Amino acid sequence: MSRIALVTGGGTGIGASIAVALAEDGWSVVVCGRRLAPLEALATSHPGLPIRPVEADVTDEAQVARLFADVLETSGRLDLLVNNAGRGGSAVPIDEIDLAEWRAVVDLNVTGTFLCTREAFRIMRDQDPRGGRILNNGSISAHVPRPMSLAYTATKHAVTGLTKATALDGRPYDIACGQIDIGNAATDMTSAMSAGVLQPDGSLRPEPTFPVDQVGRAVAFVAGLPLGTTVPELMIAATGMPFVGRG
Repeated sequence: MSRIALVTGGGTGIGASIAVALAEDGWSVVVCGRRLAPLEALATSHPGLPIRPVEADVTDEAQVARLFADVLETSGRLDLLVNNAGRGGSAVPIDEIDLAEWRAVVDLNVTGTFLCTREAFRIMRDQDPRGGRILNNGSISAHVPRPMSLAYTATKHAVTGLTKATALDGRPYDIACGQIDIGNAATDMTSAMSAGVLQPDGSLRPEPTFPVDQVGRAVAFVAGLPLGTTVPELMIAATGMPFVGRG
């Protein structure tokens, strides 16, 4: 039986890395995002891999419902959900944070994760064989903030709460839920790190990154475990980044 995975925010960066690694590991992968073009480009650039693009905005309840209905109709089940879609906010002092931007970050990082988790939970609970795995993209910011990152940090702490509650409520239905916390994977979003990143002491210092494909490999490892084995939290980060200890 083919294993079915859904990766949100899967068109570029970390999401694309995860989708490719899963497909290479034998999963049939649905990738979703708000823009169809990068999703189709990903599938086209890997013609030998079972990657199917579906356009969907995970902050829209109706679109999320249609997305999961499409997965169920097309594949008959769902074995893995990777809640990867997310965004950051402007690096400004707390008193300058725009309310509309705050709500947009919360809407995508928290509400989007909830909406997709809710739909996946329903499918995984009722399908035969029962169960599945949900893996949420947390962030090192789920543990400690960067300067001027209030909205992003708050939402990633909330993702940790969603992860733990889902893991608990999923136990009776063989639904495992965990979180991957990533630090400085090399993507377009982290390309400026070599020029300098704001540090707590006010200085700008370059920070190391690591290849994004290693995130995909880590997710594929967790996804390949039997449901009787759970990974509540996995951290993968660039060696030498200023996280452990004071800097």
